[in-house]
Amino acid sequence: MSVLKIGISSRALFDLNDSHDVYVKHGIKKYSDYQRKHEDKKLQKGAAFQLVQKLLDMNTAKRKIVEVILLSRNSSETGLRIFNSIEKYELEIAKAVFSGGESPFPYVDALDIDLFLSADISDVKLAIENKIAAAHILTEQLNQSSSMQLRIAFDADAVIFSDESEKVFKKKGLEKYLEKEGKSSKPISPGPFNSFLKKLNIIQSKFTAEKCPIRIAIVTARAAPAHKRVIKTLRQQKIRIDETFFLGGLPKGKFLKGFSADIFFDDLTENCQEATSHVSTGHVPYGINNSK
Repeated sequence: MSVLKIGISSRALFDLNDSHDVYVKHGIKKYSDYQRKHEDKKLQKGAAFQLVQKLLDMNTAKRKIVEVILLSRNSSETGLRIFNSIEKYELEIAKAVFSGGESPFPYVDALDIDLFLSADISDVKLAIENKIAAAHILTEQLNQSSSMQLRIAFDADAVIFSDESEKVFKKKGLEKYLEKEGKSSKPISPGPFNSFLKKLNIIQSKFTAEKCPIRIAIVTARAAPAHKRVIKTLRQQKIRIDETFFLGGLPKGKFLKGFSADIFFDDLTENCQEATSHVSTGHVPYGINNSK
């Protein structure tokens, strides 16, 4: 089994809102001074910290399942505080790219990253355009899952699947959308997170159901009769889902809280804003809903 590789930015992993504010308001020199002054002070956990910790906890001395690589716009000097915090939390992160203010995206492909998580939406868009699963991590709130298990939730259209069905809804309305989805027997084509989800399934297959460290959910606005095509597509693509929520447009946040998601991925900005008050959330800037 190949190792699952996660690339993560420092602001997704740790709460760097205070130091980022220094950078935005006062520039790089004041930011560098601030980071050096506080380099021995442990950073607080960020929105994607628990996700990373649970992924790394699946590794054993005999079997490495996940590798996490830091991809940061910091320089190595200002990034010292970040690595000091990694050591203090005892996270198994050994590789890092400090790109000194430039986008670290050019190195995502070189590192063979399966999932890229960043607080910089421009880097995330570059990854999506290059067919790499990526999400813009919303950093305003920290929400901890109450489960010991790693729990990941995905929207369906424009995340696991392409936005082909969403295009019908946007261009032709709800009636035509329901008519097409209810009758279609053609599987929905893969979306940006399809390959990442399948790699999670491979990890799941190595464990018994009782001892599996990962639980996966789909949380979608679809409802009957549009649910049938989702189920048939998952079956055709041999994708395993543990829990599925067909919500018919209901707000997703409380369901995600009930699922105790470590992270939720959705393409709609308004869904992400609603969800992030309940669970850690990543916006996937892909498809017709993000075309402007």
